[in-house]
Amino acid sequence: MTHLIHDVARLTPRIRRLKGQVAALEKALAGQPECIAVLTQIAAIRGAAQGLLLEVLEGHMQAHVAGEKNPARRSAEVAAIHKVLRSYLK
Repeated sequence: MTHLIHDVARLTPRIRRLKGQVAALEKALAGQPECIAVLTQIAAIRGAAQGLLLEVLEGHMQAHVAGEKNPARRSAEVAAIHKVLRSYLK
């Protein structure tokens, strides 16, 4: 996972944005929020999580799939990605 070490500068702002959105939702729920505001915040959180997932997935595919010379390892990486995406898209 050395690619993650190199991607920290790009991933950290996404994680901080996601944390801020979750904190804002928690704060809103402590008050008297409008339903549509809560739904909007949840949609924003999902979008932020999806953006983070895609960013990490792209790095993983470049580092562990595209350049993998061993067909068995490449196939195993594709299967692992497939499992993650299946879980995410449920």
